[in-house]
Amino acid sequence: MSRVAYVNGRFVTHGDAAVHIEDRGYQFADGVYEVVLVQDGALVDEVPHLDRLDRSLGELRIDSPMSRPSLQSVMRELIRKNRIRNGLVYMQVTRGVSRRDHPFPKDVKPAIVLTAKRIAATKPEVVENGVKVITIPDIRWKRCDIKTVSLLPNVLGKQQARESGAYEAWQVDEDGNVTEGTSTNAWIVTKDNELVTRNANENILNGITRLSILRLAEREGLKFVERAFSVQEALDAKEAFVSSATSFVTPVTQIDQTVIGNGKAGSMSVQLRDSYLSYAASEGRTQ
Repeated sequence: MSRVAYVNGRFVTHGDAAVHIEDRGYQFADGVYEVVLVQDGALVDEVPHLDRLDRSLGELRIDSPMSRPSLQSVMRELIRKNRIRNGLVYMQVTRGVSRRDHPFPKDVKPAIVLTAKRIAATKPEVVENGVKVITIPDIRWKRCDIKTVSLLPNVLGKQQARESGAYEAWQVDEDGNVTEGTSTNAWIVTKDNELVTRNANENILNGITRLSILRLAEREGLKFVERAFSVQEALDAKEAFVSSATSFVTPVTQIDQTVIGNGKAGSMSVQLRDSYLSYAASEGRTQ
């Protein structure tokens, strides 16, 4: 069966989906996006993702292209048409199509595109053995809290990770502190069993999965703090992991050339992964 996409009011065959050459997302990265997990045919953390989409649009002063109920209806129809049980819905909104000029165009309609795809489950050995991350300088702009389609520094960092045989690259600010991964949030567990992740401000994207993990940690009575942590503190950590809508909680067992803990997934990482998967399969779902 051919995949189906949604482009500016129409469901079209994925291979025929296209946007105008003067779409400002294509020419200026003048747009935002969201990615929502689909688990057993249901959307996970749908409302928080749509809330963040609205916030990102507001920060860039882009009008919403449709009402929320209409967008939710399109998402569900896209899942149905693509027969997605476990996968992702990707949505992108740009300022629209206009003659190429830097200032905001007047009277232009925002453009919206949605796609959906299946994703495979993470192999058990990946969770057990963990993954490697490398550290790189954070060269992004100063509004990383907005989920824009301007991802070139992230792309370069992810490619550097791949070429180094690593799963992810943790970006490091001028003070030597980890901000976040190129497509994930970064976490460590100290030797005192304190869960640490960077505080949410303009330096990181406040991940929806990140927020769910923090709520689960609080519910389970885990000690945690939101603050900056240095690369050295990460190297000395008892555990580390990354989180996102696609990686859930994925243990990190090597940072650069340093093995973390005993080189296997740590107990808190596994606990939080199990808790998140249970959450995604129950209270985090919307049909």
